[in-house]
Amino acid sequence: MHEPKTIVVGYDGSVEAAQAVRWAAEQAALRSCPLHLVHCSLWPLLTNDLGPVPGVVDSGLERSAQVTLEEGLAQAKHAAPEVEVRTSVLYGWPSVYLPKISAGEEMLVVGSRGLGGFTGLLVGSVSLEMAATAACPVAVIRSDEHPDGPVVVAIDSSGSPAALEDACTAAAVTGANLIIVHVQHAPTGYRLLRDPVDIHPAAEALLDSALSTARDLTPGTTVQSQLLTNTSVPRGILNASQGARLTVVGTKGHGLIKGTIGSTAHAVLHHAKGPMLISRRSTTGQNYQEEL
Repeated sequence: MHEPKTIVVGYDGSVEAAQAVRWAAEQAALRSCPLHLVHCSLWPLLTNDLGPVPGVVDSGLERSAQVTLEEGLAQAKHAAPEVEVRTSVLYGWPSVYLPKISAGEEMLVVGSRGLGGFTGLLVGSVSLEMAATAACPVAVIRSDEHPDGPVVVAIDSSGSPAALEDACTAAAVTGANLIIVHVQHAPTGYRLLRDPVDIHPAAEALLDSALSTARDLTPGTTVQSQLLTNTSVPRGILNASQGARLTVVGTKGHGLIKGTIGSTAHAVLHHAKGPMLISRRSTTGQNYQEEL
């Protein structure tokens, strides 16, 4: 019997990270899997003086890291008391450790501070880096305001099988409806119709296939599809996902520079306001845990 995969969540003491921990704990409860709460401390990179201050209780940078982890654990237990939680304090950059720890796991969950410096860009650098480098699905959580709407998954011309599978799982465990969206790109100036009469047969066939697959994977879930036309594919996805409890997209590429998660996923990740899941998968069988 295989042990259940783990949901890994990073916690740095911020409000956004606390929101991510609570969401991750709730998902762990729904999926009947353990939670791994990780805090990465950078202080050892800056100083060797980590010990307590003589005569001061609970002082010192090492203790501070442990206190931060305990705060994260309290958040997880408050959200889902029944979930088994493992905790780790690691010394180094989260961009190094989180992808290694989460490789091949159920998902990696991170909060987003949205400190990119550009108006309207809501995703932070750590969230973007995890979405570009992790070897498992990556959930980016921005607030505690999660609508009770459907799970929305965007598929491209490939059918986005990983994203579709992840969306089916999310819909099944939450009891939400599932909406499968495919956006056809139209040149600027194209007359956009709410119900286009010139739907391409290939797009119809793509959605029919995705509908059939989703209904097989989640027989108790209400599944619908939407074929949209927009001059911007990301904009079409964002419009369709308003009010969604989770938006799921696939990804392309394996690096960290802009565009390596795919231009559409990159744009949606930057501008989505609700919880979002980037469907990544490990491309090797390497056990990154052995390196820690």
